[in-house]
Amino acid sequence: MLTRSISIVALLCLPAIIKAWGFFGHERINRHAVYSLPPRLMVFYKPHISYLVTHSTDPDKRRYMLPDEGPRHYIDLDHYPRSEYDSLAVPWPRAVAHYTADTLQRHGILPWHFETMMYRLTAAFLARDRERILKLSAELGHYVADAHVPLHTSSNHNGQFTGQHGIHGLWESRIPELLADAEFDLWAGKALYIREPRGFIWSILLESAAAADTVLRVEKELSNSLPADRKYAWENRNGQLVRSYASDYTKAYSSKMGDMVERRMRGAILATASCWYTAWANAGQPPLQTINNSDFQATDQKETDLLERLWRGGKIFGREH
Repeated sequence: MLTRSISIVALLCLPAIIKAWGFFGHERINRHAVYSLPPRLMVFYKPHISYLVTHSTDPDKRRYMLPDEGPRHYIDLDHYPRSEYDSLAVPWPRAVAHYTADTLQRHGILPWHFETMMYRLTAAFLARDRERILKLSAELGHYVADAHVPLHTSSNHNGQFTGQHGIHGLWESRIPELLADAEFDLWAGKALYIREPRGFIWSILLESAAAADTVLRVEKELSNSLPADRKYAWENRNGQLVRSYASDYTKAYSSKMGDMVERRMRGAILATASCWYTAWANAGQPPLQTINNSDFQATDQKETDLLERLWRGGKIFGREH
């Protein structure tokens, strides 16, 4: 009876865990990116660091409101032959002409949405629209961070084809939660100007894709070498008993991958800061001190409240992690 009760509790708690996957990492990436900015930009961004952190997860919450949001977070590069990568790394109209919009949406549109977000952020800097600059900056950081996750480039995005369900959260959330603050070096250096945004995002995605097999293989090997009672553990989270990957298992997995998670997280921090800096530079480096004087209001409180409500109690559109 006790075992059955615990199982029921686990099932009831599972949706909350799925929704929370990756939030910690997105928040840390946006926070640390602020400190990689040059002084002229940091004096604008730093007073709003709490906003950038809090709203770093809005794109994930929006997946509970908009069916079109999900494909913006990934691209299944393993769906396309390597010989066709040059046909993918092109402007959206050319890609649509070659593959059709339905095909691209089905397998993810992250790189093209990244270009759209860069254009929008540059336009916001040109307009000196503070609310829009901060909203777009927070959300652009999310998509840039997603591009650094190997499983965001694989159709086997949560190990569902290889009996490794949950590996997405293990890599993207559980490892950072346990190790990022305690052990990772997250100083990423100073933001750099991105001369070719399209080449920049595709380079990141190809690096992630190259690591996807290692992410899956190493976890499979570790899982096969240990009994289930060493892989999972029961933990108290917010007053609820939930089953999660055991700390020792998580640390062993991270160790066997070397510094992969730390390195990809640090890369996401530098890339995010570089994108913010590049959008500002492409807008002519407008002086921002003058729009930092009045109190900042939330971009759209109604939308924020709706996102929060749907995320906590709604149903996600598209595929889960």
